[in-house]
Amino acid sequence: MNARAAMRFVLRSLSRFAVLLLLASIIIFLLLRAVPGDPARVALGVSATDEAVAELTSRLGLDKPLPVQYFDWVGGLFHGDFGISMASGKEITETVLERAGVSLALTLTAMAVSLAVAVPLGVYLAQRSHSPGGVIVGGLAQVGIIVPSFLVGIALVALFSVRLGWLPANGWGSPAHAVLPVASLALVQASILTRYVAAAVREEMGKDYIRTGRAQGASIGNVLFTSALRNAALPVITVVGVQLASLVVGAVVIERVFTIPGLGTMLLDAVGNRDLATVQTVMMLIVAFTLVVNLVVDLAYTVVDPRIRRRA
Repeated sequence: MNARAAMRFVLRSLSRFAVLLLLASIIIFLLLRAVPGDPARVALGVSATDEAVAELTSRLGLDKPLPVQYFDWVGGLFHGDFGISMASGKEITETVLERAGVSLALTLTAMAVSLAVAVPLGVYLAQRSHSPGGVIVGGLAQVGIIVPSFLVGIALVALFSVRLGWLPANGWGSPAHAVLPVASLALVQASILTRYVAAAVREEMGKDYIRTGRAQGASIGNVLFTSALRNAALPVITVVGVQLASLVVGAVVIERVFTIPGLGTMLLDAVGNRDLATVQTVMMLIVAFTLVVNLVVDLAYTVVDPRIRRRA
């Protein structure tokens, strides 16, 4: 019975993922087609002849009916063909995959560092919020929440690159290049997650089963690590999913600050060049990543809390 309920929950989550992905692709496609102007003429410049514009329009398939253009684009995505850049006239598949790898490495590393910092600090803050150490941790977390990640990045560059000369200020390709951008994203995310972890653990520690365990002689550490943390994980997982998706957006600015060749930089360049094919492909990849994160969070719920699996 549990296996059947789990399968129903997984199928329902996958169905919702597929529907949302389909709707997102339609919305992105239609919104970009609603932008005024001729993308081919913009790509070639005002001095381009009508024959050159017509040739580029035909080569990019922009003269086809909208339904045909949509299915050609979606079909290409499923086959790993991301289309042709209107700005350069070259295939963008290899470039997009390379940039996506950079952005994913930056985002996932920043989230891993954030969790490694936030979980122990959140537990400490939940237990000792009124101690001097707890007040300091809570204050630093509050400051980290209100400071934008790009300001943190600029401050880190000014200190560790310009003043001390310890780390490179921009670029990508070595572990040293990743330190400052990862730290810029992780410090802000760790501050947010620390507050959520502290609130979730504090709520669990005040419940009856914790008091019962303590009354039976269990130590505070025992009930914390065997029961409270697992039960507090559910709301934290939700926040981690939301923050991981928002990290992709936040990474756009960080990639600009540190001149990192990621999807964010590629998207901003494509928008400036009115490169329709690149913009819609990069946007679709970002939306797909967000939906995949939400799907993983939904499936993680069933592992952390089997009651959700039984209710499915």
